[in-house]
Amino acid sequence: MKFGVLCLAALAGAVAAPLAAQSLPGAPAQELAQFGGSIAVGEGEVFVGEPGNVMRPGLVSIYRQTAGSWTEQGQLQAPDAQDADGFGASLAVSGEWMLVGARPRGSDGSAHVMRLQGGAWAPEARLTAPSDSDAASFGAVVALGEGTAFVGSPGSQESPGAVHVFRRGANGSWDYVERLAASDPAPGDGFGGSILVDGNRIFVGASGRDDGAGAVHVLDGSGSTWSETARFSAPGAQRNERFGASLARVDDRVLVGAPGTGQGLGVVYAFRLNETSGQWQEQSRLFPYQATRQEAFGSAVAVIGGDVWVGSPRSNGAGGAAYVYSDAEDGPWSSAVRLASPLGPGGQMGATLAGRGDVAAAGVLGADYGAGRVVVFQRGTDGEWAVASELVSPPERFASITGAEVKCSEEGEIAQFGCQDVELLSFLSVGDIGGERGVRMNDVWGWTDPETNREYVIAGRMDGTAFVDITDPLNPVYLGNLPRTEGSPGAAWRDMKVYQNHAYIVADASQAHGVQVFDLTRLRNVQNAPVEFTMDAHYTRVNSVHNIVINEETGFAYAVGSSSGGETCGGGLHMIDIREPKNPTFAGCFSDALTGRSGTGYTHDAQCVVYRGPDQRYQGKEICFNANETALSIADVSDKSAPVAVSRAAYPNVAYSHQGWLDEEQRYFYMNDELDEISGLVQGTRTIIWDVSDLEDPRVVGEHTGSTGASDHNLYIIGDLMYQSNYQSGLRILDISDRENPVEVAFFDTVPYGTNTPGFGGSWSNYPYFPSGSIAVTSGGEGLFILKKRPSGVPVSDQELDH
Repeated sequence: MKFGVLCLAALAGAVAAPLAAQSLPGAPAQELAQFGGSIAVGEGEVFVGEPGNVMRPGLVSIYRQTAGSWTEQGQLQAPDAQDADGFGASLAVSGEWMLVGARPRGSDGSAHVMRLQGGAWAPEARLTAPSDSDAASFGAVVALGEGTAFVGSPGSQESPGAVHVFRRGANGSWDYVERLAASDPAPGDGFGGSILVDGNRIFVGASGRDDGAGAVHVLDGSGSTWSETARFSAPGAQRNERFGASLARVDDRVLVGAPGTGQGLGVVYAFRLNETSGQWQEQSRLFPYQATRQEAFGSAVAVIGGDVWVGSPRSNGAGGAAYVYSDAEDGPWSSAVRLASPLGPGGQMGATLAGRGDVAAAGVLGADYGAGRVVVFQRGTDGEWAVASELVSPPERFASITGAEVKCSEEGEIAQFGCQDVELLSFLSVGDIGGERGVRMNDVWGWTDPETNREYVIAGRMDGTAFVDITDPLNPVYLGNLPRTEGSPGAAWRDMKVYQNHAYIVADASQAHGVQVFDLTRLRNVQNAPVEFTMDAHYTRVNSVHNIVINEETGFAYAVGSSSGGETCGGGLHMIDIREPKNPTFAGCFSDALTGRSGTGYTHDAQCVVYRGPDQRYQGKEICFNANETALSIADVSDKSAPVAVSRAAYPNVAYSHQGWLDEEQRYFYMNDELDEISGLVQGTRTIIWDVSDLEDPRVVGEHTGSTGASDHNLYIIGDLMYQSNYQSGLRILDISDRENPVEVAFFDTVPYGTNTPGFGGSWSNYPYFPSGSIAVTSGGEGLFILKKRPSGVPVSDQELDH
């Protein structure tokens, strides 16, 4: 039985999705480590790429079997390693040679040739595309032939893609040979998204061709001359089938994955060359025999020890699976086994596959909230495949900083963090406040104990809620964790607010999570911290909830952005009477169906107040200012049984009305739009300024453009200062003493890597209301920062903190 020399596609491509806010289910992911994003198996070794690191360089970890288990023996980095360099995006191993693709964010990719010498892998060359060639996504896919390296550049929607060929010369140098392209290229083809090397013939997948129907190009040649001799597609191919997303060869058949076929069910085709006609013809097909729908079967395909392995990452509740088919010379395959992921739902096992002999490895890229794992299977003497090991890398984290305040230097730095007129009191990494591998932070709120005046942070994580005593802000104490409700999955979106010494906590995309109620007075006497808390009450009239809004003056909570069952109120205001804190009761619904993306009045976030602003008609009424995706919606909710829509108003270049806050006179409402920066509608972080002195006719009176292009998320106001959490650029503090002309006066950049460009990750939210002046700031992959603004005009050398 013959196999292709090597064929590795790092990651199966995804069907393009419409732009979504990070705050919405289905949104683009934050930075994920992607351990298992590429895999290769050599003689007694498993190689695992981890290209998505942002706090450290990309890695390739090497595992060998010792004492019956697979253990890490070492790690490889690029010779010129830098944080977030994308090293490990793709992998190919053949004998003494290894080829590693690197795709750093926002810059050109490369590929690194490594050679096994004296039992250790050493770098030999760095391959790059010529400056005058189309090299979009260079390094996304790599493959090795005899003395030849192939590097895929699958391109973008504006370019068709290419494969770049390098050959090792007699003097040991790796020389650029040529750029291979389709004979009739078109933008978005994705040519080079998968590569299969078969001696003097290569097969190149172009899964984006013809609106995603896909195709495979056959190129013959050797040395420095290659030419396209054939192209084949799936019979009756339809758009988005993505034929060519993965490739492998068994005997004289080429296996082609088409994971989009059947609206995402997926299929693998076997094609054979008809020597008489010279045409590549379909011989048979492989299907997932336990499929439901959208399995993405065929995202990866590999031939391992004579068996055909097919990845089906969305099967089994997106836990993923690998189908193993025993081969027959002329089809159909004689038997099949389905190996489900041992990690449960959400991991998407089978997005990457590799193996050799009796060892197979499957990437579980969604495991540990996107940090990723790899499952190693081995075939026993009975011929059955079984799980042998689960491979993981250490968590990617910064070290916590406690014990003394760190002042912002004259150069604008605190440790690795950029700053201006903001001091760092302390920093706790995600792992030091209960976060497991891959867990990221989300929302934050605070509570000051009215009896003891002690200050506590309530910090959301994907897997629960952390409680931290920051009374001594230089030495914060992690008191414990409130887990998510039983049966609910981890969630990127968790939100919390406080009323009468009780925290109310919700989570989105979390099935029947409901509202957790936690009595904060229990934090007064925690012994042997950290401890695992339980909730004191559970409100179940709602399931998944995006945000919870509380008017502490009236004792009503408003669950907004509800979904997944229960009384959703169209995603608008689900009103809850919490005046008996441990006995919340349903009070009514409000939604303005003329707002929102789905025409149901979905409210993303809101601020509800007893109105004392300039509009005399509504003095003393309970008014909610709602960010409703497409517009500002103002409602009078004084009568919960008969709430009234007061007004609605849009603004220029709306992308996603996200959240906002009133000034203390309730004359101005400042709103952020989460997607206008990433959509290219504005040139910098935009804050929309509304004059709401006439509640029935709110008017945009200005826009503030920030000093960076980062996407904005949450903002809050105290007096003349606005505290903005703007994702990649961290905390930004604006002086709004001139209400229509804010000025940035201070900042603390919680993300010391990358650039302050539009996108997600970084500072999610902040809580600036502690009497001490401490500011709690959460930042996704980093953790919890306790900060304090330096008084204006006071130099570093003269500034002393109050604590």
